[in-house]
Amino acid sequence: MTPHAQNRTLELHDVSRRFGATIALDSVSLTIASGEIICLVGQSGCGKSTLLRMIAGVDLVDSGRILLNGQEVSGPSRFVEPEDRKIGFVFQDYALFPHLTIEQNILFGLKRHPKQEAKARVADIIAHIGIEHLIGRYPHMLSGGEQQRVALARALAPQPDILLMDEPFSNLDRGLREKVRDETLSLLRGLGTTVIMVTHDPEEALSAGDRVVLMKAGRIVQAGSGYDLHDRPVSAYAAEFFCAFNRLSGIYRNGHVETAIGRFAHELDAVEGTPATLYIRPQGISVSPGPGSVSGQLKSRTFLGEVEQLAIDVDGLETPLRVRTMHRLPPGTQTVGLHVLPGSWLAFPAI
Repeated sequence: MTPHAQNRTLELHDVSRRFGATIALDSVSLTIASGEIICLVGQSGCGKSTLLRMIAGVDLVDSGRILLNGQEVSGPSRFVEPEDRKIGFVFQDYALFPHLTIEQNILFGLKRHPKQEAKARVADIIAHIGIEHLIGRYPHMLSGGEQQRVALARALAPQPDILLMDEPFSNLDRGLREKVRDETLSLLRGLGTTVIMVTHDPEEALSAGDRVVLMKAGRIVQAGSGYDLHDRPVSAYAAEFFCAFNRLSGIYRNGHVETAIGRFAHELDAVEGTPATLYIRPQGISVSPGPGSVSGQLKSRTFLGEVEQLAIDVDGLETPLRVRTMHRLPPGTQTVGLHVLPGSWLAFPAI
């Protein structure tokens, strides 16, 4: 298969969708370059699957425009039917036809092509994905990972400009999910395929996409690399979506957030003396046996192999601090000293 030309893009301009009184999408704008792998992520009901359906053309836009390769496919002046958009779709449940063989399933999307061309395309994609041994079987005879590969082959056989994937790995157990995901994305990168993948898994979004698009209530909260969203979140929502922070109440004064465990430098767009919330990463707290400048009482410890998870009661805090550490405390440790490592905290004005 030949990788697609690098000038192909998808453009969304102020796209909105409403279902009765519910706003599913609210003026969403996004540009995706050819060959990019984009992960759409957010809580259930944030609009990510609706956005996918609108790009595919199976749902209408109420306002705004969608352009594919510079041509409007949804908007006030034009609507292109789904089958004419050159967009592939891999569903969460794979949607394979149970009464068709694997080869017939893959051929299904090529009905508009001459028979010999369709056969050649199927043979090509089957070879790329490495499922030659499955072509005569039926879907119920396959494992979850094999079904996922077949669904991918069926979507890629028509050589789409864009591949949409809605929770494509969520039905696989964790170990298999990571293996199949890595193999799938490696294949798609090799083909130069433009991919938009919906996921509910923050870790998957951070690791899989060239860019991550975080959504909330029909809007894009933040878009950027995984490093951008994890390390430099623009809001408390973005911060908490990708990390289980410790949240400490404080007061903002002189470029610092003052809390029960100390003052932390962080510039905020906030009025002096107003409430703020400090967010400390669990892995950003070091602990040592015995008292320290900040001391706490070890409430519980959970051994997870490479790391140990601690819960530590500290005077002045309503909830225990959560700490994840590779440092092994001696058995029987009760009092610990705490030190928050530089660069491991964020702060936002209290809501």
